This record gives sequence, C-alpha cells and structure tokens, in this order.
Amino acid sequence: MSADPTGHRFTLRSERGSAEIAQVGAALRALRVGDVDLVPRYADDLPTPAASGVVLVPWPNRIRDGLWTQRGQTYQLAISEPKFGNASHGLLRFTPYRPVATSADAVTLAAAVVPQTGYPFHLETRVIYTLTDAGITVEHEIVNVGAAAAPVAVGIHPYLCFSDAATADLRLELDAASWFRLDERNLPIAEEPLDEEHDLRVPRRVGDLALDAAFTGIPRGADGLIRAILHAPDGRRVELWAGEGFEYLQLFTTDRYPGHDLALAIEPMTAPADALNSGRDLRWLEHGEAWHLRWGITLHA
Repeated sequence: MSADPTGHRFTLRSERGSAEIAQVGAALRALRVGDVDLVPRYADDLPTPAASGVVLVPWPNRIRDGLWTQRGQTYQLAISEPKFGNASHGLLRFTPYRPVATSADAVTLAAAVVPQTGYPFHLETRVIYTLTDAGITVEHEIVNVGAAAAPVAVGIHPYLCFSDAATADLRLELDAASWFRLDERNLPIAEEPLDEEHDLRVPRRVGDLALDAAFTGIPRGADGLIRAILHAPDGRRVELWAGEGFEYLQLFTTDRYPGHDLALAIEPMTAPADALNSGRDLRWLEHGEAWHLRWGITLHA
C-alpha cells in the first residue's frame, strides 16, 4: 500500500460527528455532523486538491512575482505558482505538521516557518482543531521566535458543502461592503463597492456564481464574529465564522475539485492578497510576541 500523500490523518469523534485533519498543511480534510458531510471528500490516494483546508502562513493568497518590499528591504520568494508567476499560499502548504496533543475530539499540530530565501524570519505555529456538537472550532497561535520583527498574515482554505445536496443548488450569503477586483494573474488591482455580480447580501444560488475574490467591510455580530452562510434548499444552513483579526473572506468556486461538479471555498484571511507589498493589515510580531486567532464552521439544522 502506498503512503497517504496528505500524511497521517488525525480522526476526531463526538456523539454527533467526526472530522479528519491531514498532517500535511494541517488541513481540514473532512467534517461530518450527523449523516451529512460539510467538507467535500476526495480520494485517499490524492494529494490535497486545490489547497483544500490548508493553513496559509505567513501570507494567504498571492505575492506578485514573489517580490516584496517592507521597511526598506526587498526580498525574493520562490515562485510557487508558475502559471501566473506568483508566490502563492504561504510557506507551510506542503509541510507535515507534528502532533503536540491529541484527544478523542481535539488535536494540536505544530510547524515552524524557518528563515529561508525570501522570508528570513522564524515563526513557531500551532493549530488546534476541536470538534463540537455542530461543527468545528479552530485556533491558531503564531509566535515570533526570531530576533527581528516578522511580518505575518494568516489564511485558511476550507471548502464547504452539504453532501446530500448539489452544491450548485445551495445559496451563498455574505454581508460585505466591498470586494477586490483582480487582474489576469489573480492579483488585486482595486477595491470596489459591491456590484451586481458580487452582491451576496441576499442569498444567491452557487451554481449561478463564478467567484474568485476577496471581500471586506464585513460587519461583526454582537458576538464579535464575521460570517458567511451557506443555505441548503430545505432550510438548513452552515456558517463559516471568524473572530478578531480576520477582516477578509475569499470566495472561490471551481469545477476542478476531484469527484465534484462544483466546489466552493470560503477562506478567512487576516490580510488581502499581496499584503507583503501593500502592507495592508500586515501584522508585525516582535521577538517573543504571540498572535492568537480563531474561526470555525457551525451547522444550524
């Protein structure tokens, strides 16, 4: 039997559900509540498709030409998206995380971002997945263990679904004030008010959408969370929520997710694409400073 290309799988269980966390990329590989999968499954012998569920650190999305400048210094990252000539999805996407703590319903995984070409900073990261009765809660800790202040942004790339309903027939809802227009290399060129194509304040059918854009200006609820909601035809809804520090949600639809006609990613991000250049919402961690973040997925039946 060949090895699992996503590494060891950590299986979490509760009375109502289960989850699978892949070692590679600390990815949310599966999430089930009752008899319904809320994350689309893929074959056991495949590497993680389309960044499904992976943690994106120390930047989410893309850096133009892999080249960035901050505080008077310019750095060149490896080009990890040759098609468009960008550095994409951070430095831990293909890293096997190490387990720190495990229990029946939770796992803590850790990985280091070590100083390297294009990013001469040293971070220790942890991801804690905790299964709940209605979904999953995810916590992140990023600590700067290097001597110099380090620029950091964080993203996660989960896909959501209802396994007993066609994704095309689900309706997507997001209250946001603006979105980022992209160029032909999938890099932001302008932040714009919502237009008809990107207005999701009234839920819209996923099959009628073609999305690959970040949204911001998302109001926080009384609980301090931003959220996007996916509605099933029978009235059930699943929400992706994110706490303080997350100011952006990237929405992405694709027909290239193996085994599925259509897949939808809802990606919480602390900064937009190319933040290592723009500096927008880039977090500078001083030596020894820790950053804590929290997000999750919740089913409302």
